[in-house]
Amino acid sequence: MTGKIIAVIGGGSFGTAIADIIASNGHEVRQWMRDEALAKDINKQRVNSRYLPDYQLHEGIHASTDIFWVVAEADVIFVSIPSSSFRSVVQTMKEAVVGKVLISTTKGVEAGSFDLMSQILAEEVPEARIGVLSGPNLAKEVVAKAITATVIASDDEALCQEVQGLLHSDYFRVYSNHDIYGVELGGALKNIYAIVAGLAESLGMGENTKSMLITRSLAEMSRFAVKMGANPLTFLGLSGVGDLIVTCTSSLSRNFRVGYALGQGKSLEEAEAELGQVAEGINTLQLVRAKARELEVYMPLVDGLYEIVVNKRSIRDVTRHLMLGEQKTDVEFILQSD
Repeated sequence: MTGKIIAVIGGGSFGTAIADIIASNGHEVRQWMRDEALAKDINKQRVNSRYLPDYQLHEGIHASTDIFWVVAEADVIFVSIPSSSFRSVVQTMKEAVVGKVLISTTKGVEAGSFDLMSQILAEEVPEARIGVLSGPNLAKEVVAKAITATVIASDDEALCQEVQGLLHSDYFRVYSNHDIYGVELGGALKNIYAIVAGLAESLGMGENTKSMLITRSLAEMSRFAVKMGANPLTFLGLSGVGDLIVTCTSSLSRNFRVGYALGQGKSLEEAEAELGQVAEGINTLQLVRAKARELEVYMPLVDGLYEIVVNKRSIRDVTRHLMLGEQKTDVEFILQSD
């Protein structure tokens, strides 16, 4: 087969969708996953039977449970592992990926350190060239070849161009951004607000409410991110408001579905079991709330969701409290003219 050898670490829905794009572009893709039965399904039936059972995958994808075979000949490696096990998987393969291009597609925060996934990559494989892929990219729509755009973030321009070349197609467009921290924070933070949006939908709240929630969510996200060192303008792009819109309005969003289930009166455990996949927003919620309090960042939606999810307070009581809370300015980051 002509083209490059590309590795995808992770057998979930988005890792599989990325693998399918790259294989369709004429490259050999080696995909690592823990589940041997799932790997056999992909190799023999061309289907990810657990996460994307309704979609045929390109024959250029070769799945394996041998992580060292997967990365050995690959120059570019996409890491699509849940945040809770991201570091341990990277530690397993780090001796084999020194000096290679490592791209995180994981939208989460590590417990304890509050590290984003790019920071974990930099700590564990300091010689690697590192980037982040993030945007409004629901995996089922990507693998169905619906027109989609995403962002590759890195301060390495050659890396951005290489990833753009691997993924660009007539249905998938890749924009570059050098604010890696802002792009990555946008992807992590929006998961919290997708849960809020799912709650609102389940309670039958109107279009005015949904619009308010998305807009105020964007204000909270950017306020927190700027305190952490990101550029607020990044949040006006695909990895900010774009990702926020899609996850707050689509039932294909895992975090939205968790919020919807909570609004129906189900427990968090029931909601996650029904989902059958990791919803990063629950983990991110608790970590961001603690960090926001430490940094004294005003995040009322985060506080409200925490009260509902962790402290089991009534949704109606929390909503009333939010509406009667402090009234802030509409737009906080204004570009001053000379």
